[in-house]
Amino acid sequence: MDTFDRLLQYINSLNIIDTHEHLGFESDRVKDEDVFEEWLEHYFSCDLHSAGLSEKELGFVRDSSKDIHERWKKVEPYWHAAESTGYGRALSIAARDIYGIESINSNTIGELNDRFRDAKEKGGHYDNVLKGKSKIDLSIVDSMPIPYREPPHPFVFTLHTNIFLLTNHINQLRETGAVVDMSVHTLSDWMDVTRKYIEKFINGKSRVVCLKSSIAYERSLRFDKVTYAEAEKAFNELFEDRNLAKYRPTVKLSKVFSDYMMHFICKVADDNRIPFQIHTGIQEGTGNIIYDSNPTLLSNLFLEYQNVKFDIFHMGYPYVMEMGTLAKNFQNVFLDMCWGHIISPEAARRALIEWLDVVPANKIHAFGGDYCFVDGVYGHQYLARRNVAFSLAYKVNDGSISISRAEEIAKWMFRDNPIELFKLERFL
Repeated sequence: MDTFDRLLQYINSLNIIDTHEHLGFESDRVKDEDVFEEWLEHYFSCDLHSAGLSEKELGFVRDSSKDIHERWKKVEPYWHAAESTGYGRALSIAARDIYGIESINSNTIGELNDRFRDAKEKGGHYDNVLKGKSKIDLSIVDSMPIPYREPPHPFVFTLHTNIFLLTNHINQLRETGAVVDMSVHTLSDWMDVTRKYIEKFINGKSRVVCLKSSIAYERSLRFDKVTYAEAEKAFNELFEDRNLAKYRPTVKLSKVFSDYMMHFICKVADDNRIPFQIHTGIQEGTGNIIYDSNPTLLSNLFLEYQNVKFDIFHMGYPYVMEMGTLAKNFQNVFLDMCWGHIISPEAARRALIEWLDVVPANKIHAFGGDYCFVDGVYGHQYLARRNVAFSLAYKVNDGSISISRAEEIAKWMFRDNPIELFKLERFL
C-alpha cells in the first residue's frame, strides 16, 4: 500500500467536523423539488451559466413542473462542458455513491431523478447522507433559524451579523429590536440591541457557537476606524421623513456605518470570547467584485482585536498565499478550507502543501461543505478527504513529515481543531 492509499484509508475512517453549511432542516425541504431544482440551486448552476447557459434557460431547467428529459436537452451541452469542474465532480460523485448512477447523461437522468425523489419521499435522507455516508459528527450551519429552534439534526449554528451591519429600513430596526424587547431611536440604541441580541444567543443555552459575516458580498472588507459621530450621521438617515413610512424603499447607508458597527461587533466578540467566521475570497454567483473580499483587507481587525479568534473562509481563494501569510503572522487567524475543495480541488491540494510549510497545523480546518443540499455535502467531503490525503502524502514522500505525523495532522484538521476553536465538546 503506497503512502496516499494508507493516508486515504486512515482519513476515510475519521468521523469529521463540518465547519460550514447552509442546510435547512430536512422537514423544511420543498416537497415537489426534483434533482435539477435542488442540485442547481447554487454552485454548479454558476458553472453552467459560465459555460453559456442563459438565466432564462436555467430557469426552465430548474422548473420541476416541466419534463425532466426536455430540461436535460436544454442543459446537456453546458453540463458536458462543466462536468469536470470541482462543482461538477461533486455532483457526479453524489450521483454515483448515493443513487448508484455511474454517469449523468440522457440515458440516466430519468432514473437519477426517480431515485432522488424516492429517497426524499422515504425520509431519513439527512441521516443517511450526513451521518452514514459522510461520517459527519457535527455541522456548523449558517445561520441559526429565526425564530430560534433546536435542530433535529447534529447541527450547531452561527449567529449572522450582517443584520447589524447592513440595516436598511426602520422596519428592520423594529423587528430586530423586538427580539430583545427594545425600541431603536438612536445609534446608541442600535448598539445596545446588537450586544443584547448576540449575548442572548451565545449564553450556552442555545447551539450558537460563533459569529459570522458575509458582508464581502456587499462591500470591501476594509473596515476603517471611524468616529461615533460619523456613524451616527449615517445611521440617522434611516429616520428622515422619507424613510419612516412602512412601505418606502430601503436605504443603503454609507460605508462609515458598517465600518463602525463591525468594530463594535468585534468588541462584543472580544468581550464574550466567541469566534468570528468571515467570508473571504470568491463570492458565489457570477459577476462579483473579487478584490472586495481579499482577506488581507481584514488586517487592521486582526491587529486590534487580538483576543478574537477569526476563522477565515474559503481558503481566501484566489488569495491563497495571502491567507497562509495572515495565519502565520497573526495568532488569532485560522484557515478554513470550507467550499475550497470544490472551488478548485487542485488549488486546495496546493494550498495545503504550502500552508503546512508556513502555518502551525493546529490552525487549519480541512472541511466545510458549504451546500444548501446534503447530496452536495457528500460529494464535497469525498473530494476533501482525497485532497488532504494527497497533500499529506506529498509531504511524507518529500521527507518533510513522517506518516504517523501526517495521520495526526489529518485528525487535527478534520476534527480536533474545529472542536477546540468552537468549543464543540458538549455537542458530541
